[in-house]
Amino acid sequence: MEQRDVHVFVFDGLSDWEAAYAVAGINDPKFQRQPGRYRVRTVAPQESSVVTMGGMRIVPDLTLDALRPADSAMLILPGGVAWEEGKHGEAVELARAFLEAGVPVAAICGATAALAGGGLLDDRRHTSNAREYLAATQYRGAALYEETPTVTDRDVITASGLAPLEFALHIFRCLDLYRPAVLDAWYQLFKTGRVEYFAAMIRAAGP
Repeated sequence: MEQRDVHVFVFDGLSDWEAAYAVAGINDPKFQRQPGRYRVRTVAPQESSVVTMGGMRIVPDLTLDALRPADSAMLILPGGVAWEEGKHGEAVELARAFLEAGVPVAAICGATAALAGGGLLDDRRHTSNAREYLAATQYRGAALYEETPTVTDRDVITASGLAPLEFALHIFRCLDLYRPAVLDAWYQLFKTGRVEYFAAMIRAAGP
């Protein structure tokens, strides 16, 4: 089995929690359909370390200019104030290259506004923090906005910053990371906190 890389864009001030469920699930082989099929690698604007909103320091695995869509299974773009400040346009252009190559892109919170501003949501169903939040970008896809936590359409996953769990759910589906019954139990476990869903995960992942 060939291991594929899932790349997470990291930058100063990124919102730690927004990709946390997804990153943990991808890197933890337990319950996966094909354990170890994917690994997470971080990609940043420069080689120097970044500091997240929560104060965690991350040393990136590679830089944006070194990443090619053919070398990745998905690009994940967490949110952060930097997007609203118009920064990281190079990451939007990389996302465009990914989509042109047929490689999925997942964006949450402020990163959805960056995709909208780059014209990548003009013809795709999508969501974000609020309809008005994206309207401020003056993009052309407002008619395709959906009032729901997370949307997947034509290789693009978008999510509200209040929906990191649903964001991970759609990412896992896209990567075919878990069997459907395992994924459903995983989601219910974290959504409800009811311990019986952990037992359901074990049963569903069994031989």
